[in-house]
Amino acid sequence: MILETVVVGDLGTNCYIVACEKTKEALIIDPGAEPDRIVRLVEKLGVKVVGILNTHGHADHIGADEALRRKLDVPLMIHREDAPLLHSPGRNLSLWGGFDLRISPAERLLEEDDEIKVGELTFKVVHTPGHTPGGICLVGHGKAFCGDTLFAGSVGRTDLPGGSWGQLIDSIKKKIMTLADETEVFPGHGPSTTVGEERSSNPFVAD
Repeated sequence: MILETVVVGDLGTNCYIVACEKTKEALIIDPGAEPDRIVRLVEKLGVKVVGILNTHGHADHIGADEALRRKLDVPLMIHREDAPLLHSPGRNLSLWGGFDLRISPAERLLEEDDEIKVGELTFKVVHTPGHTPGGICLVGHGKAFCGDTLFAGSVGRTDLPGGSWGQLIDSIKKKIMTLADETEVFPGHGPSTTVGEERSSNPFVAD
């Protein structure tokens, strides 16, 4: 697997490029801003992007969707319950940042247990509501891309529209903490971690 991170935007969003080493097919996860930087990294890696995936619909994770779709001619994927956030500046929080972000409808609406194929790689969609109603983790090959559900030593906010503390903790404990300890967790912001590390030391979800 090829895995590269580019930190974009004012809020330091982790945008991930995940690619199959054999086929060079790639997926862009959470392109929140700076589409030109993301394209340059794609070109440097020599991969062919086959899709864009948003772990949830907040502006700092979707901001470069439209530009990359035009540039790369690829489909956008988001969970069905977060699809309305794409074209709602109030719900995607862009209005909070002083701008009006409207993304055209996604080509693929995701559900729990859907599979995303990237060359010879297969990832499973795990619905993890709490930060947003349609937040997801993308899990496979010993890795979990968790958006703003779980961070190293912390968890996502639930005081934003559509947030739920009970749902968030339930999602983390029942959907993420059940993964193997060695599973690497790649959050929407900040450093990566592992399920085992969070299980033992995260004050919000530790055993």
